[in-house]
Amino acid sequence: MCDKFAGAGFQANMITYLTKVLNLPMVKASNTLTNFAGTSGFTPILGALVADSFAGRYWTIIVGSIIYELGMISITLSALLPSLRPPPCSPSHCQEASSRQLWILYAALILTSLGTGGIRPCVVTFAADQLDMTKSGVASRRWNFFNWYFFSMGVATVTALTTVVYIQDNVGWGWGLGIPTAAMAVSVVAFVLGSPLYRKLKPGGSPFVRLAQVVVAAWRKRTAVAPAEHGELYRNKELDADISLNGRLLHTDQFRWLDRAAIATSTTTKPNLWRIATVHRVEELKSILRMLPIWAAGILHFAASSHLQSFVILQAFSMNRHLSSTSTFQIPPASLSVVGVITTTSGLVLYDRLLVPLLRRVTGNPTGITCLQRMGVGFLINIVATAVSALVEVRRKEAAARHGLLDAPEAVIPISVFWLVPQYVLHGVADVFMTVRSIVVKLYK
Repeated sequence: MCDKFAGAGFQANMITYLTKVLNLPMVKASNTLTNFAGTSGFTPILGALVADSFAGRYWTIIVGSIIYELGMISITLSALLPSLRPPPCSPSHCQEASSRQLWILYAALILTSLGTGGIRPCVVTFAADQLDMTKSGVASRRWNFFNWYFFSMGVATVTALTTVVYIQDNVGWGWGLGIPTAAMAVSVVAFVLGSPLYRKLKPGGSPFVRLAQVVVAAWRKRTAVAPAEHGELYRNKELDADISLNGRLLHTDQFRWLDRAAIATSTTTKPNLWRIATVHRVEELKSILRMLPIWAAGILHFAASSHLQSFVILQAFSMNRHLSSTSTFQIPPASLSVVGVITTTSGLVLYDRLLVPLLRRVTGNPTGITCLQRMGVGFLINIVATAVSALVEVRRKEAAARHGLLDAPEAVIPISVFWLVPQYVLHGVADVFMTVRSIVVKLYK
């Protein structure tokens, strides 16, 4: 929970830090955050490769957490030390962060991206490794674990989006970034102290290496003629025993050029996996290739919601953030993300407990609808959410024009910040249908 609390508190309001403290233009600040968010989405692939190949999940988590902590310390120091940030803007002059100050920022973001690569792919699976996998009650223990895991992550996120964001906006960035940094340090220490209690499974080999071996083997035999019958392709039950616990994959006719990797030659005595692959391993790669269009489509989902952590927060700064006409309390802009988190968390429960049983009666599918149908609904809701975002921005600009505030970027437009809530709700509902929560449970089974 400390790790999630630290990550949410560090990232949720970063657009405000870049524009209000480092005085970066809105477009430059948004591009900076989205670029590093994309990097943080890629580094877990490398982290998983390292963990599965030789380091193991335990050491990958520790190293990743330390790197992440170093990044948080770096950006906290930039908030505390005046020499590492530009002076506050005055009505007549606003100095953007210098190159040296930006390098501190970029170094911190790179470190956090690298740290994310070690943490994100390993934490859930390492925690699940600690379960007693005896036959009695395995399913219930696994299900309870995932339920409590995602519930605790939701609690940590909501706490960070309310308390930490409020401190950043109203107390100071030294405290606002220092608290998540301290929380991350606590999580690292707590994890290390629990080391004697952990089950540390040895790395079983990375699936990425297996996929690469198939490609290399197919390329080396690119001129070989595939047999007319797929039954003549190479199979080895003992070799595939550890990676086919739920059954071996059957041969398919798609991507037949990959079948060359499974052609047994006269020199095939002791299998060299960089020269020959079993049918099961070839079919693993084919399955990945079939899923690429689905993964590519998923990019659109994240692209549609990426502005919630940047532009929408800056929109909120220009709107009336009071709870009512008589209230003096102002909602911190980044705290609006709580709406999306609560919508997704509650929506997952309603989906599993209410919607799935109803759909099951109609479709006969145990999960209500298929994964592709579920994604399709998520995409449709994303389209509606994006349209709502556009309409709200049109209304905000019209309100600014009516009051002569189009050329006053720091002015507060007399339009309620609650106009931004529907798009958070819609994106939260879309996440219910596009969420990886149920996928994680299925894959771990």
